[in-house]
Amino acid sequence: MTHANGCHDGDGRRRLWIVAGPVFLYDGDCAFCSSCVRLIQRRIPTHARIVAWQFADLDTLGVDPDSASAAVQWIDHRGVAAGPEAIARLLSEAGSYWRPLGVILGTRPFLWIAWPVYRWVARNRHRLPGGTPACSVSQARGDG
Repeated sequence: MTHANGCHDGDGRRRLWIVAGPVFLYDGDCAFCSSCVRLIQRRIPTHARIVAWQFADLDTLGVDPDSASAAVQWIDHRGVAAGPEAIARLLSEAGSYWRPLGVILGTRPFLWIAWPVYRWVARNRHRLPGGTPACSVSQARGDG
């Protein structure tokens, strides 16, 4: 049985997380994202539940659909992290030699660099290996 605990966000919304462990959300409609998740599952020993956001209970996790479609999300007892910060937490949680990479990526100077890189990858993921036209962020959001 899965239990949930919660706390309140700054905006007063109740945010829940799964006691059984962290959750990593990705775009299940994107072939590039799915390829990245398969790589994570093969190479990075994480206890996180890795779930396509389209199949997750976003309300329970405290994530809105726009945020989930814009960037990967990491949800744990500390709250929600997005994009490169979510990846940093995943790597830190994995332990071993992944932990130092996650700690470094999660520091301010690296996040300042990582966010523009992450946004570029997100905008161009349909052009990257494993990507398809369905991976286009504008396509997924209905922008074009």
